[in-house]
Amino acid sequence: MFTLPDFPWDRLQPYKERAAAHPGGIVDLSVGTPVDPTPAPVREALAAASDAPGYPQTYGTPALREAVAGWLRRRLGVAGADPDAVLPVIGTKELVAWLPTLLGAGPGDRVVFPELAYPTYDVGARLAGAESVATDGLLALGPGTPKIVWVNSPSNPTGKVLPAEHLRKVVAWARERGAVVVSDECYLEFGWDPARPPVSVLHPDVCGGSHEGLLAVNSLSKRSNMAGYRAGVVTGDLALVRRLLEVRKHAGMIVPAPVQAAMAAAFGDDAHVDEQRERYARRRAALREAFERHGFRIDHSEASLYLWATRDEPCWDTVAHLAELGVLVGPGDFYGPAGGRHVRVAFTATDERVDAGAARL
Repeated sequence: MFTLPDFPWDRLQPYKERAAAHPGGIVDLSVGTPVDPTPAPVREALAAASDAPGYPQTYGTPALREAVAGWLRRRLGVAGADPDAVLPVIGTKELVAWLPTLLGAGPGDRVVFPELAYPTYDVGARLAGAESVATDGLLALGPGTPKIVWVNSPSNPTGKVLPAEHLRKVVAWARERGAVVVSDECYLEFGWDPARPPVSVLHPDVCGGSHEGLLAVNSLSKRSNMAGYRAGVVTGDLALVRRLLEVRKHAGMIVPAPVQAAMAAAFGDDAHVDEQRERYARRRAALREAFERHGFRIDHSEASLYLWATRDEPCWDTVAHLAELGVLVGPGDFYGPAGGRHVRVAFTATDERVDAGAARL
């Protein structure tokens, strides 16, 4: 029987209540939940497909899979993107949690993920009965080959970007040992440092033009303000995607037909993503300046929708300090012990709330 950790966000509730008591109301920067409207073309596509009396396709419609492949080629430089190797998922958190199980991991297998990481990588390993290994050093793993190696660039929570040469070494190491590399790329279109542009594990500079042993996970929650739609995709190695498809068909893991239509519209349109980037860039700049003025140091944060901030004190002391100002942030130790002196600051709040938070700092 697997054991699961306590849900970390429950521990933040007393600080949320303290921040909410501020006369100006809470400025909640703790969770990266989009607050801006879902783009009109996406909503129109959803409405047009709302008459859906039959069962949808687990594999996704051809229109959806071609839209994703076109996006991979156009925006991510994945020249060999194959629509047959695209599989829609019911939000990427679902996939992250169940992927080790779907790939056959179990007792005696190891699932490796970054030292500072989204907690669901660990949860997915536990659900499968596999061993969780949090490390940034694959060479330090010792004997034995992991079944799955997660990479996450841009990183949640740190916003760190792994360059192509680093990812290339990870891919080569895993291929030599028969491990599957799964790249969580949900923030790939939100890079802020031109000197360190995010790159997909499926880009030829990383994988040499072959997607063998590789999977990339992408989400519409952040790029298209579709968190409420539960819409994501996994793509890469065709054999692995077909294996996932077979299990998901048996298990009834199917994205609703209207959502598939909305996804096709979202992946086919770049203009709304560019507009959203501009909003986030403004909010990021305002919060970064305010936190640095308040005595914080910002580490990494060259991409994603977060600032990785520290005052060189225990993270819960920082959370308490900011809660007194009505500002709620995420404690860094939610993502692993190495985050114990940082907090994660999301800039997904409205312009009004961001400005209010900046003024309080």
